[in-house]
Amino acid sequence: MTPVLLLVLAAPLLICCSAEDKSLDCGHIVHQDPTAASGVYTIYPFLHTFPKQAYCDFETLGGGWTVIQRRMDGTVNFYRGWDQYVEGFGDANGEYWLGLEFIHRITAAAPQELLVEMEDFDGNKASARYSSFSVGAECAGYKLNVSGFIDGGAGDSLSGQSNMMFSTFDKDQDIWENNCAKSYLGAFWYNSCHFSNPNGVYRWGFDNALFAVGVEWKTWKGMYNYSLKSISLKTRAVK
Repeated sequence: MTPVLLLVLAAPLLICCSAEDKSLDCGHIVHQDPTAASGVYTIYPFLHTFPKQAYCDFETLGGGWTVIQRRMDGTVNFYRGWDQYVEGFGDANGEYWLGLEFIHRITAAAPQELLVEMEDFDGNKASARYSSFSVGAECAGYKLNVSGFIDGGAGDSLSGQSNMMFSTFDKDQDIWENNCAKSYLGAFWYNSCHFSNPNGVYRWGFDNALFAVGVEWKTWKGMYNYSLKSISLKTRAVK
């Protein structure tokens, strides 16, 4: 059992769906130091005694973004089980997943927005922004709620997966008769199954050898089977 799960079970104030502790994220850091440069910082979204490394973006669209997911070079395996997605994995200097419990704590502390930025292998860039973003508690399956789409050229590949619980190959919470995470070699808020699969297999551009298993954002490319060079998910408190 992971340290995060042990703390959830051991601390009465941290029981699922109970009152939330105040979170510390990248927005708090730049508020304390407006001159801070983008980079890796220690945040405390879970407990003041439980540090977490995250990449902070203090430049894009006014800054204050906490990066909760990043793919950029295929160096980290994202086909992982439930416990690792709850606790988080990877390196905040490169590819990583912050952790469902940490994402939940950040979004429970204050209303959040979400920015998804991506790049293809030809150097083209696009984004999708959502004015409302939250992730529920573990007892609710870490359910995603996202709305208020603002197009940055990528189209909307996420709203259709709103109100879905998070699924991994060893914890199937999608609404398909089979397991989306197993079938598409990822882990995400699947419906039946996806338009977006940012935690899929890192591949190089178009590849139809296996259907829709790559790092995909279907509405940008207008098709499945194009795996992106990079993608990142960032959240910040609504200003």
